[in-house]
This record gives sequence, structure tokens and C-alpha cells, in this order.
Amino acid sequence: MRIDSFKHKGLRRLMVENLRKKGIQDERVLEAMNDVPRHFFLDSSLDVLAYEDRALEILCNQTISQPSTVAFQTQLLNVQEREKVLEIGTGSGYQTSVLCKMKAKVFTIERFKPLHNSAQEIFNMLRLRPKCFFGDGYLGLPTYAPFDKIIVTCGAETIPQALIDQLKVGGVMVIPVGADTQTMHKIRKISETEIEAETFGDFKFVPMLQERKFC
Repeated sequence: MRIDSFKHKGLRRLMVENLRKKGIQDERVLEAMNDVPRHFFLDSSLDVLAYEDRALEILCNQTISQPSTVAFQTQLLNVQEREKVLEIGTGSGYQTSVLCKMKAKVFTIERFKPLHNSAQEIFNMLRLRPKCFFGDGYLGLPTYAPFDKIIVTCGAETIPQALIDQLKVGGVMVIPVGADTQTMHKIRKISETEIEAETFGDFKFVPMLQERKFC
């Protein structure tokens, strides 16, 4: 049983203030990140590091993104209440939880079974109800499409056409694109055959895996 102590809450408030100083202006994003206990998504030995602005290791040689990256991607996504959001890469479940706290209808997919299982345990603990799937994020979730927003939390060498196809016209996808280092892209779907893209600097994500065995 994990405990969200006064110390944790204080560290979280400091984290949020630091995010504000780094340019995160969406108060709904900041409020959600203040509500979600990031240390729940990490091994208890990492409690002391949970609210520092750094990526940390989780299961299956994956990472939980640093808070500033989570905040930046979420702010770019401009999530509104009740919007249908597809997340590619559940990972620890932290980004998923932030989206849930913003009252989005979250669909999240993860290819690593231990992460898929672990995240669901934490969602239950926090009484959050995203729809969780075990499978290949490159394929998205066509059965549940279209989505208002799509967020990709791993580095894709190219933008998967399947995800563009599953985005509503007028919808937005935020995705880091590149091999060793990724450039953050904000993709807006203008029509069924046209998109426009903006870029927002370089980041470092674990790679998006395609056509490989599941863990």
C-alpha cells in the first residue's frame, strides 16, 4: 500500500511551481499533475527522486518521462473535458493518470505486459478508469476510432499512418519523431487527406517498437 504523505504533497507542489517557471501555463495541466502522486508509479526506493525533473527507469527497460516533458506534451495536446484521447505507450501509467484527472476519456495501449498489468493496479488504487489495452501501438485502436486527440509517449522514426487515419478531422496528435533524438511534432488533421505539422524542439524518448515480440 503506497502512502501519499505531506512530504510527497509538498514536493509535488514544488514540482508544479518549477513547471510553471519553465513555461507551463495551462493551469488544468498543472492542477492534474499536482493531483497525481508520481511516486506511486516508481519503485519505492526512488521516492526521493520522484519529483525531480528527470526521467527514471521502470519495468522492461522503459522510463517514466520527466515531469516537464509530460507537462509540455499535455499542454500541446490541449485536452478538453470529455474528449476521447488515445495514448500510445501506457508505460508506468503516469501520463494516463494526468489525462484522466483532466477528465478526458482515455484509451491507452501498451505492448509490454508487465507494464500493462502494473499500470492497471495503480489506476485501481487511484480510482481512475482509463480503457487499457495490451497490443501494438503502431496499429492504434481502429475499433474505437476516431479520436479527438492522440498522444504518443515513445519515439517514432516516422509518423504512423494508422494513427493519422484514426484521428478526427480537426483533431490533434502530439508525437516525438526521430531515431536517436526526437523532435516533438503537433499534428493537426485538416481533412481526410491533409495534415499540418508544427515542431517544438528536441527530446529523448525510448523507441516506439514495431513488429517485434511483446514482452
